[in-house]
Amino acid sequence: MHLTAPDIIIKRPDLSLPGIELPPLPVELPNDVDSLTALLHAQRAAFFTACQSIEQAAADVQNKAIDSIESQVREQVSSYINHLIEQFILARHRQFGVSSEQGQGRLFDEAEILATETTEAPDTAPIPPESSASSSEGKPEVKARGKRAPLPPELPRVDIVHDVPESERTCPCGTPMVVIGQQISEQLDIVPMQIRVLRHVRNTYGCPGSIHAPVTAALPAQPLPKSNASPDFLTMLLIVKYIDGLPLARFEYVLDRHGVKVPRQTLARWVIGAANLLQPLHNLMRDTLFDGPFIHMDETVVQVLKENGKSPTSNSYMWVQAGGPPDKPVVIYDYDPSRSGTVPTRLLQGYQGYLMTDGYDGYNALARTEGIEHLVCWAHVRRKFIEATRVQAKGKKGRADEAVALIGKLYGIEKEYKDASDPERFLARQKFSVPVLIQLREWLDKTRPAVVPGSALGKALSYLSDYWGKLIRYVERGDLPIDNNRCENAIRPFVIGRKAWLFSDTPAGANASAVIYSLLQTAKANGHEPYAWLRRVMRDLPAARTVEEIEALLPWNLHAMDLTSEMMC
Repeated sequence: MHLTAPDIIIKRPDLSLPGIELPPLPVELPNDVDSLTALLHAQRAAFFTACQSIEQAAADVQNKAIDSIESQVREQVSSYINHLIEQFILARHRQFGVSSEQGQGRLFDEAEILATETTEAPDTAPIPPESSASSSEGKPEVKARGKRAPLPPELPRVDIVHDVPESERTCPCGTPMVVIGQQISEQLDIVPMQIRVLRHVRNTYGCPGSIHAPVTAALPAQPLPKSNASPDFLTMLLIVKYIDGLPLARFEYVLDRHGVKVPRQTLARWVIGAANLLQPLHNLMRDTLFDGPFIHMDETVVQVLKENGKSPTSNSYMWVQAGGPPDKPVVIYDYDPSRSGTVPTRLLQGYQGYLMTDGYDGYNALARTEGIEHLVCWAHVRRKFIEATRVQAKGKKGRADEAVALIGKLYGIEKEYKDASDPERFLARQKFSVPVLIQLREWLDKTRPAVVPGSALGKALSYLSDYWGKLIRYVERGDLPIDNNRCENAIRPFVIGRKAWLFSDTPAGANASAVIYSLLQTAKANGHEPYAWLRRVMRDLPAARTVEEIEALLPWNLHAMDLTSEMMC
């Protein structure tokens, strides 16, 4: 953490001094020497007395000024020290504290930790019954506490029959035994990845008399005609990188273990080529994104080594948008080297509706665009107050806890009416959420003047106050989101993958990643298993010639069960 000395700002103290006041001279001065001498001595004595008073006043002013400056310096230095302590506590918590990503730092002893936290009871999966009373009545089966769920019934089964030796199948009474039942147990098995070569054999037919030209069977359209990568190979390549977070260098080693040498540079060219093929789907998804009543937007950093005009260590950005109609959820990634406000304005040009973001100033220009109604995320507000609670005295409740509790009430209302219709949720917000917001505003106005602005709590209060008008707008309708978590969840797979592959080499690679992340995350949002959907796309898209044929491959136009059944074939 880079620290710099604080700028001490001193308020100028009052340095004014009283004026010299001498006895007034008579209107007519005396004519005799003695009277004039006496008057002069009186004036001189009064002058020296006034000078002594001024000297004493100057000394008092100097002491007060020194005390004022010292007090201001002490206050500002103390505030800065408290700020450093808060930052240290927060940094230590981020490094070592408990978070939602529990266990992320315990990679090497993961097996031991997880094994000690469970028993052997769930190690054997029960066999799913063919029918049950609960399923016949349409009620969901309740999973037994501490028991593993049955293995998915749609997985293919391979029967391994274990028979009793023939010598043991004779009853003591001398009668041959017959089969009266079976005891079945199941094991989860996995078939290692199989790499094979597809030989496209195209028969050629010719005239027996060699009169006419021969005819050769046409080769089906391929995703990358000039490469020897099949559609399914490209699908697996994109899945392991963009879903599993496996860098191309590691996938190169995986292929090498199976006896195939494909340089990572070649894999990178195939990724970019596949992204170019998938670009039309990305364009159609962007059109659908604008059809929804609101759009979530957020950005995260990405390092691009060969970005023109930027150093390899500088930050570029991946801009993520989530929206679309309720039955056609869309997630769009866009790469741009800049984080300026011109980027979201360009990406959402022509859009009109609600926009949900965090408090980053780069969205202000877009928010001022006609037709854009700006919402700000409550999760970011809550996060700032939670950070403020972490710098409080251990075991004690403070003002930050009061804010967290009130914001928790807002989220509790949202959770309770999560499955309600939009009109029902709107009425609930007006009845329950609005009073909580009024209470929170009164608390804010009462608390903020008594808190140091530079403290963690002061910053949280300032953030809440600055964006209050945009934070409370979600109660205007029943379908508006309370926070930007939908977009943050869409960013998370990219962030996890970035920890593995660290950077993009070129802008072309970054743009390719944006296209592929968009498609795979949109497929997941529509309930598809990413590999199954992408395999269908990579097989069928090369032969698509019309917009209608391309649209038929969009995630909401394909049935998940059909794709799953294809995987079983």
